Amino acid sequence: MEHKLYDAKGLNCPLPVMQAKKDLKVMDSGSTLEVLCTDPCSVKNFDTFCRSSNYNLLESTEDGGIFRFVIRK
Repeated sequence: MEHKLYDAKGLNCPLPVMQAKKDLKVMDSGSTLEVLCTDPCSVKNFDTFCRSSNYNLLESTEDGGIFRFVIRK
């Protein structure tokens, strides 16, 4: 299984979600994508994106203004 990191710090939504969607599209089923963001709107946007796209949001955390999401395809 593949694990990919996407550093989207400094980008505003929806750009991190759009790039995550592109990355996940080419990844194998069961692979994970870790996304790092600084936009507080990303919390709601990644939750909505994962639910509507049938991806599993394994982790959603915040530490020092950095939001971390781990998504399984």
